[in-house]
Amino acid sequence: MTAKNFDFGVIGAGIVGLAMANRLRELHPDAKIAVFDKETSVGQHASGRNSGVLHAGFYYSPDSLKAALTRDGNQLLREFCASEGIAVKETGKVVVAQNASEVQALHELHRRGNANGVTTEIVTTEQLAELEPLARTEQIALWSPNTAVANPLAVTQALADKVVREGTQLKLGQRVTSTAPNRIITNLGNYSIGHIVNTAGLYADKIAKPFGFCDDYQMLPFKGLYWYGNWAPGTLQRHVYPVPDVRNPFLGVHITVTVDGRAKIGPTAIPIFSRESYSGFGGLSPKEIMNIVGIYPKFLTSKHHDVLGLIRAEMPKYLQKHLVSQAQSLVPSINPQDFTERGRPGIRAQLLDVKNKKLEMDFVVRGDENSTHLLNAVSPAWTSALAMANHVCQKFD
Repeated sequence: MTAKNFDFGVIGAGIVGLAMANRLRELHPDAKIAVFDKETSVGQHASGRNSGVLHAGFYYSPDSLKAALTRDGNQLLREFCASEGIAVKETGKVVVAQNASEVQALHELHRRGNANGVTTEIVTTEQLAELEPLARTEQIALWSPNTAVANPLAVTQALADKVVREGTQLKLGQRVTSTAPNRIITNLGNYSIGHIVNTAGLYADKIAKPFGFCDDYQMLPFKGLYWYGNWAPGTLQRHVYPVPDVRNPFLGVHITVTVDGRAKIGPTAIPIFSRESYSGFGGLSPKEIMNIVGIYPKFLTSKHHDVLGLIRAEMPKYLQKHLVSQAQSLVPSINPQDFTERGRPGIRAQLLDVKNKKLEMDFVVRGDENSTHLLNAVSPAWTSALAMANHVCQKFD
């Protein structure tokens, strides 16, 4: 096969990879850039399967990448949507306490919001009733006015259209079979690359390991299930979230509003044993199953997470009635019979720090003069993508 030369080769056509291609074009207008993906269209995994929530950035530790990049990414994504004519629904978000023991945690989220430069407000039950009459809380709630929602696949496709207009090549339907310094080999070609950018999501660890940038991590995928309600559009006005368990990098089952006004419950965080096990036995890989099963003894003995408790809580959520009923403590008027339309499941590309037996809580960026690797690009990576690209290009330019 004839070698084809690119200055930058991005692996992964999700929103993070496309954001990197977009930023590289801004910094290097004359560069030859290609984005490779095994799928035949963009955003086929996490980028097109998430809730579309534009997070504000108040959840995260003030010293984390997630804090800064979510805050800045929220604004950048709004600006991109405005420039491309993509609708953003200004829902805002309320975080509610399900019992008195969670009230202090709401104050902590408010404190984090202040530290992160993100606007939040502690509101009374009376104020909550004005913001979202269907929501219920104990004593107080947290109001986030800068949280919003857009169509995640529409945004990802628009970003793909932009980078193509500006000269980037999309190499879709090309599965990366191997890499080496300055070389990407796919099922359809052998490419000479000036700098490799790894944004491969569920496979980012596999791409990074030969370069020596992911030896301390192993992938543990978690499945997110969603159900849509048959309520009239606009019945629910705001996203309604529970207080998260700070021991885990998940936000808990919540009820969100889609850009067209529908109510949507999810996601779960169900442990699974294959990276693309979206439904039934589809996507199961015996090799991956053996690898992930081999990691679980380390995860199960973690002192950082109540792993057995997580498994016991999450596995029953495969049942629609059980999952939907979880949201009733947030919005009591929810009836499982009203939420029977299954949404597209997503899979979280979550990394485990093997040595410390701890789920990685933050984005991880590593690289050198030959390659850059964006690891653990899980939620809120969709919100953070444009800011993440700015940060990474500044770090490694």
